[in-house]
Amino acid sequence: MGKVLIIEVGPQDVMASRFAVSPLIETMHALRILSGHQEPGVHGRWAERAREPYARLLRERPALAALAVLFRRGDYSADFIAPPPSGVNVAFDSELAVMRATPLAQARDEIARNLLGRPAAPADLVAVLERPDVVTLIADVLEAAWQAIVRPEWPRLQAILERDVVQRAGRLATYGWAAALDDLSPNVRWHPEGPAGDIRVRMQSSGEDQRHRLGGRGLLFVPSVFGYGVGAYLEHAWPYALVYTARGIAAEPVPAKGLERLIGRTRAEVLLRVPATTTQLAALLGLSVGGAGDHVAALREAGLITGARVGRSVLYRRTPLGDALVNGG
Repeated sequence: MGKVLIIEVGPQDVMASRFAVSPLIETMHALRILSGHQEPGVHGRWAERAREPYARLLRERPALAALAVLFRRGDYSADFIAPPPSGVNVAFDSELAVMRATPLAQARDEIARNLLGRPAAPADLVAVLERPDVVTLIADVLEAAWQAIVRPEWPRLQAILERDVVQRAGRLATYGWAAALDDLSPNVRWHPEGPAGDIRVRMQSSGEDQRHRLGGRGLLFVPSVFGYGVGAYLEHAWPYALVYTARGIAAEPVPAKGLERLIGRTRAEVLLRVPATTTQLAALLGLSVGGAGDHVAALREAGLITGARVGRSVLYRRTPLGDALVNGG
């Protein structure tokens, strides 16, 4: 069945919780897929495009194969490789700088925990992981992978991640934990017990259940496009964080022919992809921001979508009329 992580929540933890987007975590998850440690699933076409640059990196940077030795599913993976981000718009370079600053003693301890109980890895790869410059080697590999594999896709990936953040953060602030966690993962459940309640995360790994207390620090939520399932950072050195699969990563919706003929293909695609901001729609559909704005304005005038300000952006959603048109009602 797997062990359960029980995260005790206090009265202050809703206000203290926050959401973040991590290009470094996305890079690590992308490498998990390309190294064969995770099935590509809905990312099959992306994986085909990325295989050639990944093969080139394997030839040029032997440390990439050593990094792949640390990829585990459902059990402890070294945290220093991709530490939790500090905010929504943290640049990859800033995240990598945090990773590069990892003390060697910490890196070696986490690598040892990562490898514990696993079949012996090839000696040449273990030798790389035992080098005194292992943190620099892994950081250089992650930087190369970001530049060659993830960065070209980042506008689209970022739009998906930010769209998830806007929706889920709004649900947490307005309706509380149960609404925010409702569709986060089948393995994550809210239990309204105790003084305020707790979050229960069922892991794939075996072992005794673990109990953690937020204690007013809140929880960091990190959506991922390439990640699968849910992962947790619950070490005292890091902010407590949950990494989960973002909404909207499945195969892109195809407008019905009748809807496309009625309002045009691009506007039909906009109608299918909201909730989203104009900037997110531009990235998702390959449009200029101005072009996306024109389509949004036309759909608003027709009463098919409506907008509400969230922070500095306006999030557009379908109206009941828009829902009826999409659903054939």
